[in-house]
Amino acid sequence: MQAAIRGERAADVPCGGCTACCTASQFVHIGPDETDTLAHIPVELLFPAPRLPAGHVVLGYDERGHCPMLVDNKCSIYDHRPRTCRTYDCRVFAATGVEVDHAHDLIAQQVRRWKFAFPTATDQADHDAVRSAARYLDERVAPTASESMTPTQRAVRAVETHAGFLACD
Repeated sequence: MQAAIRGERAADVPCGGCTACCTASQFVHIGPDETDTLAHIPVELLFPAPRLPAGHVVLGYDERGHCPMLVDNKCSIYDHRPRTCRTYDCRVFAATGVEVDHAHDLIAQQVRRWKFAFPTATDQADHDAVRSAARYLDERVAPTASESMTPTQRAVRAVETHAGFLACD
């Protein structure tokens, strides 16, 4: 999960045919460096990304809240999908304990199915630290900053900063 967040590789999520994230009325960010992706999406489906430099775009969703690239319940550009899709991992919510908002009930259903094993004490400590970081973001970060973060941003921030919450022996 950390490598995917850092952009070092795609997430390795066993989706098993799940398309909850593709049907959750989410905008998908596409960076200007994603030329292969951009070549496979009709330009009329792309919009300038708010608060980002020129060249950054978002792919919207259709009237049902589905990604327009989802055809017959499958990604029609899977091999060329955006980096955002390649790195999205709904397990981040289960790992951090961050609740998915009600607008994303299908994702929340999938999140509830994830269970984790902790074969070593280090694995358990890492998980506890991620949870502690998420609680810190929810409880102690200034409410205005916390409220402006989406659940995804809070969960990702908890994973990024969890090392600071590891218990010292």
